[in-house]
Amino acid sequence: MTTGRTATSIYIASPEGDTGKSTVALGILHRLTAMVPRAGVFRPITRREDRDYILELLLAHSNAELTYEECVGVSYQQLHEDPEAAIADIVDRYHAMAARCDAVVIVGSDYTDVATPTELSVNARIAVNLGAPVVLSVRARDRTPAEVAQVIGLCLAELAAQHAHTAAVVANRCDPAQMPAVAAACADLGPHVYVLPEEPLLVAPTVRDLCGAVAGTLVHGDESLLAREVMGVLVAGMTAEHVVERLTEGAAVITPGDRSDVVLAVASAHAAEGFPSLSAIILNGGMALHRSIAKLVTGLGLRLPIVATDLGTFETASAVAEARGRVTATSQRKIDTAIALMDRHVDIADLLERLAIPIPTVTTPQMFTYQLMERARADRKRIVLPEGDDDRILRAAGRLLRRGVAELTILGEESAVRSRAAELGVDLSAATVLNPRTSELCDKFADQYAELRKKKGVSLEQAREIIHDVSYFGTMLVHNGIVDGMVSGAAHTTAHTVRPAFEIIKTQPDVSTVSSIFLMCL
Repeated sequence: MTTGRTATSIYIASPEGDTGKSTVALGILHRLTAMVPRAGVFRPITRREDRDYILELLLAHSNAELTYEECVGVSYQQLHEDPEAAIADIVDRYHAMAARCDAVVIVGSDYTDVATPTELSVNARIAVNLGAPVVLSVRARDRTPAEVAQVIGLCLAELAAQHAHTAAVVANRCDPAQMPAVAAACADLGPHVYVLPEEPLLVAPTVRDLCGAVAGTLVHGDESLLAREVMGVLVAGMTAEHVVERLTEGAAVITPGDRSDVVLAVASAHAAEGFPSLSAIILNGGMALHRSIAKLVTGLGLRLPIVATDLGTFETASAVAEARGRVTATSQRKIDTAIALMDRHVDIADLLERLAIPIPTVTTPQMFTYQLMERARADRKRIVLPEGDDDRILRAAGRLLRRGVAELTILGEESAVRSRAAELGVDLSAATVLNPRTSELCDKFADQYAELRKKKGVSLEQAREIIHDVSYFGTMLVHNGIVDGMVSGAAHTTAHTVRPAFEIIKTQPDVSTVSSIFLMCL
């Protein structure tokens, strides 16, 4: 904490719901944790009966030691009953929390209660009383550029009427094709207007969300895949061949439980190469799979979640359509996507610099991690990941690719790697996948390895077998300059990882000992 000054604060407000305010807050907080030792979060207004998922999300990424209760102001009910007393309580609770922080992201109300025409004005009053400049988040979805500019103009006037200072505006969830036009329409409004594109992933519900919406039960499949996002829904009311024609990546298929033909066709398509990877099958009507079909599905080794519900087709489809996706503390794919979206489209560093964020005198784990990521992104390297059969590696690879940190080569049988990644909801389209057993590089690598180890009596036949090992194949990729480095050890011992480097790359002439190292950020 910086001595002798109040924590710098930023108040994120919106004039309506569904503006993507959590994305804006997460992106700003992510950058703040790289700049100051203690970046806190505060929610001046929340629903009393439920824990606030946005606050829980942000607390999971804050580097200040704060409890949930310390970061909450008042409830909507308290605000409605006595606005003046509620604002006074908010101010007191905020300053008690902010005294332990260097910077604070304040997230205004999100219109989950009974909204009033004055809700933005209330947020403006709170921002003024907390001494926080406002970052305004406005929904651009389903609006023309002129309409977006009009909404922003009205909001700026309302904020100014309450004497709030607007530092910047984010026009969020914009049709990508309309982004230049929206930016042009808003250019003369005063504060800088950043435009963010609509990102379907951020509003997509998970399979678990749909399961809850239809009061369903998982009757088959991998429970861990309930966390996968659902990118579309298909109500399978047609014959099986027409259902298969309409399958899309990440879709959930709704079908009556007695439509065995549809279930088998969809399950087979999901498992086959060249067809989309689905998120789930939802069986409606209270009819379970026939035991012979269930046995067949199990025999296929299908990990695709199959959920059963007692609801009818219409009720199931309606419940699924109303399910809302959220960026929560456990949705890592959405978190990475939101942060990357903000990094690409908002100059957060410039915004925070203008708010005079204090310069830190220590380096925290979050700051260290962020600095490493930024250095890697500024000088992107080609990295091989030999352990393509490990889910942890696939998830980590997806995160690195989304953040643009490195160019990745993953070792493994390509169809298996990409299929499992798709099941996990991981996008590896930007990665190269090489099979150490079938790659056209195998003969070349075997010749090289046999030559390098001929004094040790290694024959060409032995070299051909050895080079199929992922650690040896990955090391040969480094040796030949095809990649810049290799990261391994999640599923292999240090010895297994380092030995190929000893034999192939070797140490410098004056070095006889090597060791491993890892960095633990606590």
